[in-house]
Amino acid sequence: MKHLFRLAVAAGLLLGSAAAFAASDTPVGTWKTIDDATGKPKSIVQITEQNGELQAKVLQVLQSDAGPHPVCMKCDGERKNQPIEGMTIMWGVTRDGDVWDGGKILDPHNGKTYKVKLSLVDNGSKLDVHGYIGFSLLGRSQMWERQE
Repeated sequence: MKHLFRLAVAAGLLLGSAAAFAASDTPVGTWKTIDDATGKPKSIVQITEQNGELQAKVLQVLQSDAGPHPVCMKCDGERKNQPIEGMTIMWGVTRDGDVWDGGKILDPHNGKTYKVKLSLVDNGSKLDVHGYIGFSLLGRSQMWERQE
């Protein structure tokens, strides 16, 4: 009986470890974005995968100069003056080896859209989000922190 209990516990730990590893080898999940200027948390973003492509949606704005429910005043088209919470800000990103790229990311602060490249850091606990125009050498990166 003790042997069966130990086996069940070991199997549970193994499955839990496998699930944690699987979750950390992909950007899919919930992330905290960090403000470049202040270093403080700015928003909570959820990355999902559909048909092999990643997209990201803002779940919650934590810090904004525009008040508690900011809208994308500088966005164009259908996003103009729409609430940032609930907005899809990244789309069309696909895996290419150890990185994800080929998609676009919107900066709701300035309303501009950039090419994006994602790389997992620190065993998947952080995500290097690199937005750029033209070549990936030209652009800026943010480090997002995975949320549990």
